[in-house]
Amino acid sequence: MKTFDPEAATAAYLATLSPDAHARATAYTQGGHWLILWTAVVGVAAYWLILRSGLLVRLRDRLEGRGVGPLPISIAVLALALIAETVLNLPWSAWSDWAREKAYGLTSQAFVGWLGEYLVYALIWVVTSTLLAAGVYALIRRSPRLWWAWSGALVSLVFILSMLVWPVFIDPLFNRYEPAPPGPVRDAVVALAEANGVPSDRIFIYDGSRQSNRYTANVSGLLGSARIAMSDVMFQKDADIAEVRAVVGHEMGHYVLGHVWWRAGFLSVMAVLALLLVDRLFPLAARWLGASGVRGLSDPAGYPVLGAMIVVLGLVGNPVAASFTRWAEVESDRFSLERAQEPDGLARALVKTIEYRAATPGRLEEILFYTHPSVGSRVRMAMDWKAAQQAEPMPVTLVRPGDLGR
Repeated sequence: MKTFDPEAATAAYLATLSPDAHARATAYTQGGHWLILWTAVVGVAAYWLILRSGLLVRLRDRLEGRGVGPLPISIAVLALALIAETVLNLPWSAWSDWAREKAYGLTSQAFVGWLGEYLVYALIWVVTSTLLAAGVYALIRRSPRLWWAWSGALVSLVFILSMLVWPVFIDPLFNRYEPAPPGPVRDAVVALAEANGVPSDRIFIYDGSRQSNRYTANVSGLLGSARIAMSDVMFQKDADIAEVRAVVGHEMGHYVLGHVWWRAGFLSVMAVLALLLVDRLFPLAARWLGASGVRGLSDPAGYPVLGAMIVVLGLVGNPVAASFTRWAEVESDRFSLERAQEPDGLARALVKTIEYRAATPGRLEEILFYTHPSVGSRVRMAMDWKAAQQAEPMPVTLVRPGDLGR
């Protein structure tokens, strides 16, 4: 029998896309790398404009003159800062998150629809961020020496609470989530879930095509709110049963391996380190940004200084965060291969994601920017696993639209 060649099989899968499609994916992906830098620049510029306007200092002084306490002052000043930040960032977000996606054919959503969702997200973000930031400023006032450590724990707690709440209250504002209906897809998913200790009633299909044309699935939530969701785009792009099993197996990996808890711990550590640097470097940053009227770190009118520092530190720490996420994705790929045992299904699914994630980046590029391992390396991993099992090519069973409701 002819020996299976993982390298040749990987090359064959990548060759299913034309050179023009690969070139377009590379242009989109590398442009996205620059977006990371320019988004940070735009963010810092917005904070600088808010500082230079003096709006926050004037509001603080007015409220203090009326005898308002420090917590209400913090909430009012922070809410104003976050609203101003949202307004100033809107033009950039409209281009980077909608116009650019539209230009590459990755969304069919009308601008009005995008803007409506942006404003809803903005409202949620302003409210939750105001409360979180007010909590941080309260910790600064009560524990000026160790506020950064307590704040790191607060960030982790807020992340865990958001994971509990988001799938139940927030996601339904933007998409319709329905349990996979009876039929081949549901049967395959339920069998895989039951075999791996995952609640079989927490597998959903959602209308992700409303916002994006990306072939994708995700795991979200925690404990009773945890669920695995597949975008309807998967089936619009002819996902077969093997692909569904492979993709859902990957998402089950995140669930079974407890990646949400790992992420909470990672975010806590990163937050502690970042806020420790903010504690030490705030006076220098305030001088550089010309924070006139700001009385120090505990002054909520200085939030734009703190925000700008977090943006810069986030830019510097991006490779570390990306590396952590890549580790989790590799572990979930391995889980899928071992449990779903669909290497060809995983490879076919991955190839369909190349349109928004170039397949073969340089090693340094992948380390610095990629939140997922490159498609080329992931397909090769699947083919290496297949070779180790001495598996034969597996049959392809297309899921037709009618199959979803049978």
